[in-house]
Amino acid sequence: MDQRDVMRGALKATGIVKKGAQLKIGAIGMVVFVVGLLVLGMFFPAGRASAASCEDTGPGTGDASAVSESDGSGTQATGTLREKQIGYAKEIDQAAQKAKLPGRATLIALMTAMQESTLQNLDHGDRDSLGLFQQRPSMDWGTKEQIMTPSYAAESFFLGRGTNDGLVDIKGWEKLPLGDAAQKVQKSAFPDLYAGHETAMRKLAKEAGINLERGGSTTGPGTSGGDNGPITSENDDCGVAKPNTGGSAGGKFTDGTQTWKLNNPRSVDEAIAWAKRNSGLGSTNAWYQRCLAFTAIVYGWNYSGVNYAIDHYSVVPKSMQHDGDRNPPAGALMYWDTGRRAGHIAVYLGDGKVASNDILRPGYIDVVDAELFETKWGARYIGWTPPVFPKAG
Repeated sequence: MDQRDVMRGALKATGIVKKGAQLKIGAIGMVVFVVGLLVLGMFFPAGRASAASCEDTGPGTGDASAVSESDGSGTQATGTLREKQIGYAKEIDQAAQKAKLPGRATLIALMTAMQESTLQNLDHGDRDSLGLFQQRPSMDWGTKEQIMTPSYAAESFFLGRGTNDGLVDIKGWEKLPLGDAAQKVQKSAFPDLYAGHETAMRKLAKEAGINLERGGSTTGPGTSGGDNGPITSENDDCGVAKPNTGGSAGGKFTDGTQTWKLNNPRSVDEAIAWAKRNSGLGSTNAWYQRCLAFTAIVYGWNYSGVNYAIDHYSVVPKSMQHDGDRNPPAGALMYWDTGRRAGHIAVYLGDGKVASNDILRPGYIDVVDAELFETKWGARYIGWTPPVFPKAG
């Protein structure tokens, strides 16, 4: 095939009938123009920080691809896979010993890490999950760098972190089946998988010189032992939030006329504090196109259960919808029509400020004036609702 054949093929692809020399020249120009547009698209892609890109395409999660960056820090073991696993197992056991926990705690942690990461310090996972235990920065487990540090991650698993329960927070954990204890901390969608790793982890612990029969406290450092009371339906529950952080009693919410009882894992004050703490300099870059997911996670849920931000407004009962009202109480959810399918949602912090993704920096959370979506994106304000999530989980 010579150059003329290549050109003929290109001309044919444009759908132009080649009749006469002038038409040929015009078609050639069209091909060059199209190729030029493609080149420009490759080297000068469209910006991402726009209302058009603010969509949640999954059930409250939007872009659920795992975050994996090349600049993450953390201790990485070396050697063969088995040697790495033994190295991480020793670090986990050291964290357990530091917390004065018995060998049973180490075994539960080893089984958990084997299921979550094959006992490897992964810099990726489901959504923004990281590390040995696949803990998530967006769920208050710490920064990426902290989670990627095995000693920190193991300590978090044992003692809890932020609003997340650790093993010692589980009433009677030392008497639960090993896999059940692991699930109480991890809250996995596949709770039955942890138990299957017991035999293999006992063998690995033996190779690593770890004493799984070691005694210790069951409630963490500075204590003499656990509560030996019976496990009941009341103390066997493990919600999203730690004790005294809202639980199923998320407080009340009022517009001055009506009052609603909330069932969010976090109270309004706790949610606002969490949003502020995880915005600006405290934000990770895991929030691109995830405005609805962010609002749900702010209130302690794992997901909103709704595909698009704009749809959440209609999911909320009609009596809670405040069309066009620009004076919401702090903690309310505010909605905008961006001219795109998804729309936008943000958490109102009070004093005219909201916490929102993508508005200043693609993927990050920042505190901005609520009116910025209209002035910067040209969005149309819809209204607000109390922070209720009828389909969340």
